[in-house]
Amino acid sequence: MQTISAGYQSLSLLINLNWDRIMYVAAIGGALWLGSVVTQIVL
Repeated sequence: MQTISAGYQSLSLLINLNWDRIMYVAAIGGALWLGSVVTQIVL
């Protein structure tokens, strides 16, 4: 149980430190997806 708790705490710390990088990757991925959808609709 202690191992699970320590793993959760370390994962939580990583997310707290890198949330902005995750948002950047999500924004770039969303922009690429949206661009491909718009291109398919236009063409």
